[in-house]
Amino acid sequence: MMQMKTQTEKKVVTGDYAAAHGALLARPKLIAAYPITPQTFIVEHMSEFIADGKLDADYMAVESEHSAMSACIAAEATGVRTYTATSSQGLALMHETLFVAAGLHLPIVMPVVNRTLAAPIGIWCEHNDTMPQRDTGWLQVYCEDNQEVLDMVIQAYKIAEDERVLLPIMVNLDAFILSHTVEPVDLLDQKMVDAFLPPYKPKHAYLDPSDPMVVGSFAPPEYIMEARYQTEMSMQAAREVIGEVTEEFADKFGRDYGGLIDTYRMDDAEVALMTLGTVTGTARDVVDSFRANGKKVGLIKLRFFRPFPARELIEATKGLKALGVYDRAISFGSGGPSWIETRHALYGHTDIPVTGFLAGLGGRDVTPENVGMMFDSLLGLAKGQGMPHVSWIGTRGVEP
Repeated sequence: MMQMKTQTEKKVVTGDYAAAHGALLARPKLIAAYPITPQTFIVEHMSEFIADGKLDADYMAVESEHSAMSACIAAEATGVRTYTATSSQGLALMHETLFVAAGLHLPIVMPVVNRTLAAPIGIWCEHNDTMPQRDTGWLQVYCEDNQEVLDMVIQAYKIAEDERVLLPIMVNLDAFILSHTVEPVDLLDQKMVDAFLPPYKPKHAYLDPSDPMVVGSFAPPEYIMEARYQTEMSMQAAREVIGEVTEEFADKFGRDYGGLIDTYRMDDAEVALMTLGTVTGTARDVVDSFRANGKKVGLIKLRFFRPFPARELIEATKGLKALGVYDRAISFGSGGPSWIETRHALYGHTDIPVTGFLAGLGGRDVTPENVGMMFDSLLGLAKGQGMPHVSWIGTRGVEP
């Protein structure tokens, strides 16, 4: 496929602006807005785009996050593209309606600025807001930098609106580390995006007065299992669609994010660490440092938490002597959600030890020294040295 040649604009912008500009380029018709730190600037930027005549869309300032998602559900059910954003407690308030959006197969795109949930109250980065929503039927992708945020909002519409998928998707970015930090970002050309992402034209617009139908009705036990199965099949189909969209985006715009996962220096790695979000950039530098000292370490970047990349991880971990999984969330009593999912995915396919690392909860910095400690532990584990199933890194009162 030929790559389109045209000029693009590069600006130094925040992650919140990148999330909003990605939506601007996708041309949604309804923006449902409710403020919450550190997401507020996303919907504020959307209001500016509309006021400046850059976006032709209805802007609804609703009374809660629950109402924001309800508005998107109603509008999407008429066959139009919608957009909203939230964070932390706001996402928790949406919990009920998240199931509705997925159950009705509505391809809503929603950036979530990952922030800790009370108590205690905090506004800094943690993945304990989105990961507990893993069973709602939403796709989830976690971004490393502001460019990936913008690019993934555009790709998210393409993935979600595919007839094989038709599921909503969360585009996740770390609070403040991305949302309020500026980076150079290619804002992309509108004509290129229009060619990549044409207007949404669903085959079945639910709320059509000329062809009325019942939406979200009561269903007895005779139908619920089939409905759940259809959602599962859509989630499974998303694996292939994500790969296709990744390749098409790379061909047109020159940036290839790898699909469900991405890898770094894994060809001859003896141990590897799997990360997600902004820690990935730090981990990549640490890998280079360890490699410079002759230590064969590698990195797996977990991009999609839903659908979880089981097959890709089985392939990526072949030949390893130990695998570590980093989490910025905790499933109390069991460990980090990514670690739990990874052990499940690899069970029966490998006998390598898989250990979990918890770090950065509540927004605490995850330093190169912290990541280096993880790699040192993995190198020891590969040699038969014992260590806990789950390690708390940089936590007062916990032995390293």
